Amino acid sequence: MAYIEHARRGKNAAWRYVVGVLTGVVVGMLIAVLLVFALQMARVLPPDFAQDLQDAGKPNTFYPANGAMFGLLLLGFVFAAGWVHGKRFVDIIGLWSWRRFGQGVALWTAALVAATAIDFLIAPKGFQVTANGQTLQLAAVALGALAIQTFTEEFVFRGYLTQGLLLATKRTVPTVLISGVLFGALHIPNGVPQAISATLFGVALALLAIRTGGLAFGYGLHLANNVFGAVVLVSSGDAFRGSPGVLTQNTPQLMWWDVAMGAAGLAVVVALMLRSTPAQGPTAPNAA
Repeated sequence: MAYIEHARRGKNAAWRYVVGVLTGVVVGMLIAVLLVFALQMARVLPPDFAQDLQDAGKPNTFYPANGAMFGLLLLGFVFAAGWVHGKRFVDIIGLWSWRRFGQGVALWTAALVAATAIDFLIAPKGFQVTANGQTLQLAAVALGALAIQTFTEEFVFRGYLTQGLLLATKRTVPTVLISGVLFGALHIPNGVPQAISATLFGVALALLAIRTGGLAFGYGLHLANNVFGAVVLVSSGDAFRGSPGVLTQNTPQLMWWDVAMGAAGLAVVVALMLRSTPAQGPTAPNAA
């Protein structure tokens, strides 16, 4: 199985994953602190920079800054994988296929469009056209930043951590469940519904990474999801609220309905991929 083969490369004792996570986070944060300090000393950053980092209504600051922060975290984990485990970048991402990437983008975009159409039929008054002169600029800066953000999350969660979990549990089901819960836990500050959605999202993407042998399909799906939510249909209840997207949706009464719709869409995509992707071997690694 290609995913297992990539996971086994390098040194994989359990303690190394603890050290690796700490190293990746600390190195990424240290570089970020030093960079921000240098920019502040050079008086390049605006005085309200910290507030702008949390305000998607200011896309020229919000998206590039967040993309840079995730990029530094990615560098930290790439360094940790090499230093702690002796793993290369390609060992973490597994098999790469731009065709798989495109499939992920296309399938999930179709699912999002269908879910949006259903929501509009249920609550048309909750939708508003908000496109303005900033929307095209938003699309450009958001795409670049979100490409970095989503790849970092795939590299860390469906690559590094899921590989370690699969080697430790030697079973696919507990691996994807734990991976999904870890991913969902980071979204708790966004509210319970989003945390549950992120957990289901993480479970599905971990399963797809294992089945397809790499991160390409899940990265395409994840990128499509975030770009759609930042540029095409901005929800008034998520992290991208305030972005001058094409449409804005304000339907809090559909919150749990949307969680269920997202779960159904993921189930359909996973089922399609499981049917169309031949198993590459046993789903559990051999005991070390």
